[in-house]
Amino acid sequence: MSVTSLPFGLPAVGLGTWQMHGETAERGVREGIELGYRLIDTATAYSNEEAVGTGIRASGIDRSELLIVTKFPEECAGREREALRTSLDLLGVGYVDLWLIHAPLDAEGSLRIWERFIEARDEGLVRAIGVSNFRPAQVDELIRASGVVPAVNQVAFGPRYYDVELAPHHTAHGIVTQAHSPYSENSPAHPVLRAIADRHGCSVPQVLLRWHRAHGVPVVVKSVSRTHLAENLDTSGSPLAPADVAAIDRLGINPGPGKEE
Repeated sequence: MSVTSLPFGLPAVGLGTWQMHGETAERGVREGIELGYRLIDTATAYSNEEAVGTGIRASGIDRSELLIVTKFPEECAGREREALRTSLDLLGVGYVDLWLIHAPLDAEGSLRIWERFIEARDEGLVRAIGVSNFRPAQVDELIRASGVVPAVNQVAFGPRYYDVELAPHHTAHGIVTQAHSPYSENSPAHPVLRAIADRHGCSVPQVLLRWHRAHGVPVVVKSVSRTHLAENLDTSGSPLAPADVAAIDRLGINPGPGKEE
């Protein structure tokens, strides 16, 4: 079995770009990088890679200081190389740091895509390869069939989807669990979250980010507000107490990872 370990560490908070387009995406990415974001997450399905690339260049930061993530739409199986070349051209880069299968197909379909991913990594077009929205059993199937372990599985890991077994399963394989959609998948008005936020003197989004941090799970968050972008990076507040973490854990309905769009 080949472990596709990450050749870099994932920051605790990365910048997501889902539903960001045109000038909004350009500005959000540029301001995010100016504020300190170093992981920029997009996808072919978001139809914003060109704007994201423009925002990256407008930031003035050296490409080598960024981790650029994009995702391949599983419904385009058979056109992996074409999709990757298009992503590279739109982003204006020579490689991406992490390329993910956006969601699983059946076992054979996912395997065929994964084999093309391995080729792209071996050719240096991507630094690392992984998956998104895969359940543990689907990850296991992919590993058994290919002998290559995904470096990352990006999933909905907010309290609503909390699965006590998911992160340990990934860790045992050497897979990094990365969370998406921490805000859109959870209600900021939930009384448990609201009470914890009040006790800590912070916002519910900050509580959610601290909960992810308590579980050791890096997260991708989206905002078009400079104030919220800065707030998402703020780690100055005290960590959540174990009792608070446990209370949030109990909110989970555990239906498994869901696709974000």
